[in-house]
Formats: sequence, structure tokens, C-alpha cells
Amino acid sequence: MEKTMESKVVIRTDFEGLPLKGRGKVRDIYDLGETLLIVATDRISAFDVVMLNPIPDKGMVLTRISRFWFEATKDIVPNHLISTEVEDFPEACRPYREILAGRTMWVRKTEPLPIECVVRGYLSGSGWKEYQTRGEVCGVRLSEGLVESSKLEEPIFTPATKAEVGAHDENISFGQASELVGKERAEQVREISISIYQRARETAEKRGIIIADTKFEFGISGGKLLLIDEALTPDSSRFWPKDEYRPGGPQKSFDKQFLRDYLLTLDWDKAPPAPELPREIIEKTREKYLEALKRLTG
Repeated sequence: MEKTMESKVVIRTDFEGLPLKGRGKVRDIYDLGETLLIVATDRISAFDVVMLNPIPDKGMVLTRISRFWFEATKDIVPNHLISTEVEDFPEACRPYREILAGRTMWVRKTEPLPIECVVRGYLSGSGWKEYQTRGEVCGVRLSEGLVESSKLEEPIFTPATKAEVGAHDENISFGQASELVGKERAEQVREISISIYQRARETAEKRGIIIADTKFEFGISGGKLLLIDEALTPDSSRFWPKDEYRPGGPQKSFDKQFLRDYLLTLDWDKAPPAPELPREIIEKTREKYLEALKRLTG
């Protein structure tokens, strides 16, 4: 893992002949008709702002970890992944093999649900802030006397709205989520999200990682619910080293919390343009992503 997994850092893709559907904070998405090509670049965002500097290998780490979890949870809910191997992709993708290899998912197209399905097993981030002022998170009442990073008695489902690039997701109650997707569908994704989280948490803890919280996205294809986007990556989750876990404050992490913590030391208003990242921060962030991949997938 000491060496870069590939020589080329990918910040942005433009493939002639492949229709670009959109660019997210990290991913470039191409429309192939009934399917999509999702390219995980090496861009990184914090506080919903895309940084100027990429993190080498990051896109490959995200793709490998997502593939690992899609395989490990497909008995709980089917997912949109068809393949991550360029040889399986449609012919029009082959000229771009060098860029696509290792960082790309070929997936089924779905109608995404308009909510983020967040599951929290520990009290951190926006959940900790909300608990301090209201004693609850997204309408879920919690025990008194919890501290930052406390483990919750049971994982809780705390949905959020989906924001456009550059905007902030907002926590909502289960009732508000039900208004957006219907009560039956909201109950379905709540149950599935918690089941996936519990499976993943047990798996990760055996490998020295605490998954404090994570977010899932779901879509509908042919009337069927599929897990889509990414799954249990350092971008969509808080990963903490189990052997260093100490409730009562922030935790060391394998995710981009390290980058957020650095940015909070700067005189920056969390609005574009992002500050230039020092080489040391880029390298340490990369190391954390690689360590998460190594621990989870071997």
C-alpha cells in the first residue's frame, strides 16, 4: 500500500462519445441508456465545498470499498452494481480504459429517492450538536447524560434532505421523510438501512474499525428498491480506530474528518473558493483512506 495504486491522478473526466449526465462533488456520471457509468475521481469535499487539491488514489479506494460492501450486503437488499471491470463495460467505454480502470462502477439506472438514509450508532457530528440543544436527533429522543462519541443503545435512523452540489444536506424527522417518499417506503428504507449498518458494524469491528455512522441512498428500478451510489466508504461514513476509541470527545478517524479538523484551524468561512491544502495534509488524508481499505478488505 506504500505505492500509489495508479500513476494517474484523476480530477475530472471528459469522454468524447459518452453523454455526461452530471458531476457530483466526487463522481462524474455518464448516461449509457439503461445504465450509468459512475467514475470516482480523486476530488475531495469538506463542508460541501470541493477542495482545490485532489487526494491521490481516493477514487479507487471508494470504488473498492463500495464493491466490497455491495457484495457483503446483497442478501439484505439488491444493489445497482453490474460490474467494476472495464472488460464488462459497453464498447464505447473501452478507449478510456486507462482512466476508468479501478475507479468506475457500471450500474443500473434507477429513480433515486429524494432522501439520504442516515444511520447513527454513535453520537457525533451534527447529531451531537442537536442532542446538546434538544436531547434528540431528527426527532428521535435519546437517553440523558450522553457525551460526544457515546455509543447509542440501538442504532437510530436519522434521514436528511439531498442538497445540490455546494448546498448543505439538512436533517429531517422520520415524519418529514415519510411525506417525501411515502410512509411505507420510509419504513422500508429505515429497516433496511439499520440492517445493513448492523451487518457492516459487526464486520468492521472485527477488523479494528468502528463505523460511527453512515448514509445510504436508494433508488427504484422496475418497481424494485435498490441500494445505489456508494456504500459504507470513508466519504459516506465516520470510521474510527477501535483500539483508540474514547467517548467524551472527538475521535481519531480513517475518514475525511481529519481534513475537516485541519480546515477548522484556518480562517476560512466554509464557502468557495476552498483553501489550498498543504502537501502534508494531502498525504495524511490519502494514508487514512488507504488504511481503511486495507483493514476492511485485506
